[in-house]
Amino acid sequence: MSRPPISLPRLYPIVDASLFRGTAAMLDFACELAAAGATLLQYRNKKGSPRQMLSDARELRRVLGRAVTLIMNDRPDLCVMAGCDGVHVGQEDLSPASARAILQAEEAEPTAGAAARKPLWLGVSTHNPEQLRVADQQDTDYLAIGPVFTTGSKENPDPVVGLEGVRGARELTRKPLVAIGGITPENCRSVLEAGADSVAVISVLLENPRKSVAAFFRVLG
Repeated sequence: MSRPPISLPRLYPIVDASLFRGTAAMLDFACELAAAGATLLQYRNKKGSPRQMLSDARELRRVLGRAVTLIMNDRPDLCVMAGCDGVHVGQEDLSPASARAILQAEEAEPTAGAAARKPLWLGVSTHNPEQLRVADQQDTDYLAIGPVFTTGSKENPDPVVGLEGVRGARELTRKPLVAIGGITPENCRSVLEAGADSVAVISVLLENPRKSVAAFFRVLG
């Protein structure tokens, strides 16, 4: 299926369910991000059951509406069932080819009320040039590179790639490039200047989501 190239917003917030005490708190946080101007959110839940992930994603879809692009982490099947706009997979998740097959099945036979939806997005995490080359050759819409800086958002993070890793990734792909890992309002400009189209952020938004989003927007434009 031929799909038009996508355009990512400069800010790519990730809503990690493990950082909240319950679904209500997570939904409040997501709504604060949207109210502050975030137009894309990724829902991530590495420890929840499929049932909980599906329920959370459906609730996020309900409260955010269609004004926010909602990406499901890891699970293309739950992405489809929850009515999300795309899925993001890592190196240890379902392969991009298998994820795309699930998304294309939904696009070919959309569920009731979904006929007008835009094509579903597929993003892939990479951590070194070889992974990025492989992902770039597959049927993916955007690629992520990181961690750019030291991060505490993952239990077992991959080696830091630094700004040179972002520059190298930019040379290897024309697809939209998301940088992730330890990115703050203070260093995000350097990440864009290295070649990233978008910066993914998690924990830096937690304390005051509206204020944090505004701080990023002042730098990112």
